[in-house]
Amino acid sequence: MHILQQIFFLLILGAASFLFYKKIRAIRRNIFLGRPKTFEGDPAERWRNVVLLALGQKKMFKRITPAVLHFFVYAGFVIINIEMLEIILDGILGTHRLFAPFLGALYPVLISCFEILAATVLIACAIFLVRRNVLKLKRLVQGELNGWPKTDANLILATEIILMSLLLILNATDLQLQNLGAEHYTQTGSYLVSGLIAPLFKGMSVGSLIAVERVAWWLHIIGVLAFLNYLPYSKHLHIVLAFPNAYYAPLKPQGEMQNMPAVQNEVLYMMQPELAPPPAEGDPTAPQRFGAKDVMDLSWKSLMDAYSCTECGRCTAVCPANITGKKLSPRKIMMDTRDRLEEVGKNIDLNGSFTDDGKSLVHDYITSEELRACTTCNACVEACPVSISPLDIIVEARRYLVMEESNSPQEWNMMFGNIENNMAPWKFSPDERDKWVEELV
Repeated sequence: MHILQQIFFLLILGAASFLFYKKIRAIRRNIFLGRPKTFEGDPAERWRNVVLLALGQKKMFKRITPAVLHFFVYAGFVIINIEMLEIILDGILGTHRLFAPFLGALYPVLISCFEILAATVLIACAIFLVRRNVLKLKRLVQGELNGWPKTDANLILATEIILMSLLLILNATDLQLQNLGAEHYTQTGSYLVSGLIAPLFKGMSVGSLIAVERVAWWLHIIGVLAFLNYLPYSKHLHIVLAFPNAYYAPLKPQGEMQNMPAVQNEVLYMMQPELAPPPAEGDPTAPQRFGAKDVMDLSWKSLMDAYSCTECGRCTAVCPANITGKKLSPRKIMMDTRDRLEEVGKNIDLNGSFTDDGKSLVHDYITSEELRACTTCNACVEACPVSISPLDIIVEARRYLVMEESNSPQEWNMMFGNIENNMAPWKFSPDERDKWVEELV
């Protein structure tokens, strides 16, 4: 019987690991559909960002209540899963509490610490559910979260509560079986939280207790493996991507825009035509598009940002355009980019390579009205807890509108025309630029 259980466990573990690897590989492929991007700066400073932003969640603590609750969930998720090593080895080897004999008196102390974290995760997730569905905080109920995004958030929180409850139940029934001297149940000593729950199972027979403990054990491990495979389809992929995202976060001042060399060259050639290189004969390479029409025109860092988005809405909550009633929502920009990237990925999976589907990120997902509303103030970038930059996507998409489609308000077009013809935003000849000096004489 134990052999059959081990085989069944290995099959589930192997299938879950393969499916997770397959999806992560597809996401990596999608991210690197973006344009190359190089990063400069001290690696030590980048690792400092990883420690402070991803591991220490520094930006989260600008709002203390959700920060503390999120830290409990985060710490619990990471630390409790250390216990998963024992559960997995027990499943593979057909053992029970494999580490208990080796750790001795330290074992119940460690399990008690895990249980305290499990209890805090359970409580924090319950509070988050109340904040989303009862208190309905503004940033958690805005239009872009209707439908699947709202369901996704609630599903993850409910799953966490169930997994933590199963962990406490299996430990509580395990303690009762130890007290009854059941075979194969190693005497470990009491655990702090499940020790309080164990009396609820008092009076049950050994057979019933074993059934409850085994069901809780199997549901817990299957639930964890299911959660692992759900993760890449959910906004909670940020659990993994927050670390590389923090590492590749820009080290330059946030107000510094990155110009396209191609744009700079165009301006240079306009001012000094003699510097323009002659057209290359027989060169079939198409000129690089100005800005970004679709996800493939964005940098791979922007595409990783899209997958890293937690949909917390802190960016939208501080966006002056959104606050004043404009349609722009930085969170929606990231969600739209991720949705379009997933659609492109499915297109590639179906056809072997991308086949034009008549859609694009700009217009079909993100409107010109949203893009024009941005003031490029960087408030969204500053607010993001995992170093995402919606502004990079907005700027590139707006460059495409202006430079490829000539799609801009009339007032902008007048200024652009003046710059092109007069090399200044004002409508007068460059030869007359210094006439104002004559009035001072």
